[in-house]
Amino acid sequence: MQFSILDLAVVAEGSDARQAIANSVALAQAAEGWGYHRFWLAEHHNMPGIASAATSVLIDHVAGNTRKIRVGAGGIMLPNHAPLAIAEQFGTLATIHGDRIDLGLGRAPGGDGAVMHALRRSMQRNEDFPNDVVELLRYLGPGQPGSPVAAHPGQGTQVPVWILGSSLYGASLAAALGLPYAFASHFAPGDLDQAAQLYRERFQPTEFGEKPRFMLAVNVIAAETDDQARRLRSSQQISFARLRLGTPGLLPPPLDDVLDAIPVRILPTVNAALAISAVGSAETVAAELDALIARYRPDEMILVGNIFDQEARQRSFAMAAEILRGRA
Repeated sequence: MQFSILDLAVVAEGSDARQAIANSVALAQAAEGWGYHRFWLAEHHNMPGIASAATSVLIDHVAGNTRKIRVGAGGIMLPNHAPLAIAEQFGTLATIHGDRIDLGLGRAPGGDGAVMHALRRSMQRNEDFPNDVVELLRYLGPGQPGSPVAAHPGQGTQVPVWILGSSLYGASLAAALGLPYAFASHFAPGDLDQAAQLYRERFQPTEFGEKPRFMLAVNVIAAETDDQARRLRSSQQISFARLRLGTPGLLPPPLDDVLDAIPVRILPTVNAALAISAVGSAETVAAELDALIARYRPDEMILVGNIFDQEARQRSFAMAAEILRGRA
């Protein structure tokens, strides 16, 4: 089982986007030495606490400052883009960096109606997602004589494409196309069990994959003690609660008691959304990860760890890698 990192270039209170991007690069460089397989960045828009909106640009920056770790999108929200444009972007990335680039595709818009209008896109684009994926795969595949349009660069690069999702829709599409599938269980675990089962049962071998490959997303926050880890986690809980309340902002510093910042009526909803987590000391995190591995049998686990203090964040990912290296 391989293990990877999903990063959003999170901007902490008292910091800025420049520092957040520098933090992402530093984490990717360290992750390479710890044995992580991939470092993925995600597209979000109109979010002051996330600096990865121009995802392909940031992928190039991270890949250019690392040597061997795979770098990619987890993901690109395809309804926001023309498939040809994404094929050209990721074809260019693959041309520059070689076989280190991944392209994960999501169906969500990555923003609200105002964002879609600003991007000059329509929510109706979501309905075109399967056709857009197939079109994109064609642009990245071998040249087709007589085709009126080709991606240059892009054609023939065969950039690996993943389907991302948090519902049965993405699982069904990935299975039908023979593509690997990553489930967004780190914030939307509701359909996780059913989606994993459906994907594996319905998977059809194609030129893109001979067997199912399932990636599980897990929030991991490790520290010297359970209490320290739970305190570090409060930043993520508070940030997620503010998002659900429609007031997203920068990543806040941790608190001893999350109820000082989260209304008691909201906390159960937050904790349910973040249920696929391993939080605590090395011993606790190892036990919780083992339980998730036994239940979901992932081919790959991708870790999310939004921690305010960057030293504590790096320490958490280092501890997680030490645990997971023994389970690879």
